[in-house]
Amino acid sequence: MSTTTGVAAPESTTFAADVDVPIPYMQRTRDYYAALGYAPYRWAHFADAPFASLRTPLAKARVGLVSTAAPFQPDAGDQGPGAAYNAAAKFYQVYSMPTDVVPDVRISHVGYDRVNTKAEDLNGYFPLLRLREAVASGRVGELASRFHGLPTNRSHRVTTQTDCPELLRRCQEDELDAVVLVPS
Repeated sequence: MSTTTGVAAPESTTFAADVDVPIPYMQRTRDYYAALGYAPYRWAHFADAPFASLRTPLAKARVGLVSTAAPFQPDAGDQGPGAAYNAAAKFYQVYSMPTDVVPDVRISHVGYDRVNTKAEDLNGYFPLLRLREAVASGRVGELASRFHGLPTNRSHRVTTQTDCPELLRRCQEDELDAVVLVPS
């Protein structure tokens, strides 16, 4: 793996076998898309994960936060806690925002279990305050001055060739030792 700051870029990745799935709803989703006439969908499920051991003790590390939560868009319909799925609230480019204020980020743009998951608790899908507490307690060395948002596009090509390289560039620019990845 090549790296300049401890955040590594994978040299190669291999998809896991199609049968290697933890949740059976994926076959229903494949069947749904096939019925609409789309080619069989290939989930982004890799056989290996490009994770590396920390080179710096966590108590001294600069840690970043990466989320799939979307910045609130007032003109995009209901995005409040408990809102129905709202594709209009999606975002399509990596974004960065400061961590010195709690941002207004939401999760109505993604599919999640709206019966058993409560979007009222920001810490459940965006643990910025918990990370600040970890820094204050000495468990984490430093919180990056900004966090990054990664889109939930369904294109492997766009994700691997556009979004991930841009996210990696930003993480390296922030000189991060580690990131907390929080998919919504």
